[in-house]
Amino acid sequence: MAKLTREDVLNLARLAKLSLSEKEVSSFTKEISEILGYVEQLQSVDISGLEPTYQVTGLHNVLRKDKVIAYGATPEQLLQNAPAVQDGQIKVKRVL
Repeated sequence: MAKLTREDVLNLARLAKLSLSEKEVSSFTKEISEILGYVEQLQSVDISGLEPTYQVTGLHNVLRKDKVIAYGATPEQLLQNAPAVQDGQIKVKRVL
């Protein structure tokens, strides 16, 4: 089982920019060691012969081909309805 030292927890806390009390350091030392032990246990499980699970709902993507629809209006005609146009684009107030 992975055994974390007090210094390891203090180093992790420093990297995470956390300030821990002595009580928290001792508590996290025990808790993180138990978590790492569980991860070691999971790594020892034999998963040979298992296929990866990519999705579990059984749903499939439904794709359709794009259709080009001619609406009978040119960009220039549509820009005539805009309140302000500059360089072929609709001009709007600056937004910051």
